[in-house]
Amino acid sequence: MSKQERATRTRNALILSAARLFERHGYTKTSLDDISNGAGVSRGALHFHFENKAAIASAVEQSATQALHQTANDIPHHSNSLQTLIDLTHHLNHLLHHNTTVRAGFRLNTDTTPHTNHNLRQQWHTCIHQLITRAATQNALNSNIHPDHLTTTIVATTTGLEVLSRTNQQWLTPAPLTTFWELLLPTITAPTAHSACNPHGTDDPHIEGGIGHDDGGAEKNDGGAGRTHA
Repeated sequence: MSKQERATRTRNALILSAARLFERHGYTKTSLDDISNGAGVSRGALHFHFENKAAIASAVEQSATQALHQTANDIPHHSNSLQTLIDLTHHLNHLLHHNTTVRAGFRLNTDTTPHTNHNLRQQWHTCIHQLITRAATQNALNSNIHPDHLTTTIVATTTGLEVLSRTNQQWLTPAPLTTFWELLLPTITAPTAHSACNPHGTDDPHIEGGIGHDDGGAEKNDGGAGRTHA
């Protein structure tokens, strides 16, 4: 393994360790010693990559932002923008269920962390609003539905499921979100658009490996194999 590969591996291990700890304990209660120990590296290796805890938190949020953008870009876009929106919410739910770094990024956005430019909730709000606006131009929405109000409802529900999942991961399974859409769609859709929407989503959500992917071997190993250096 080259020096550059070793450095990248150490940096990713630190981001993943920090994400796990930020998700479980929040920013304030997580220490640099906790992060370095969780990654199996020395404090010197940590400071080689990150100046302080705020810099690590920013890296976690950046990694979460990249995963969110990839998810939004990878889903199939339908001619029916409402269906694209439904599919996107299911993909976010799946991402939150299976990616520690993304869950940590959303928590950091509401935690007492230093201000960064990575506002996942705002990015999610913007993405949802764009699809709802497009659905309105397609006459897929009921005429009495205001796009801003619908955006707020969907953002509040999807991010609320993430908050609830901190004590019970079942909130991030498909069933609660599907039920939400089954209840909402008859109210918000135009009569001709309702039958064209599938509240279960139209494809199976998936995620790439990346930092924080729960299905990976490294994600299941909380301790690390021992201290290493950058």
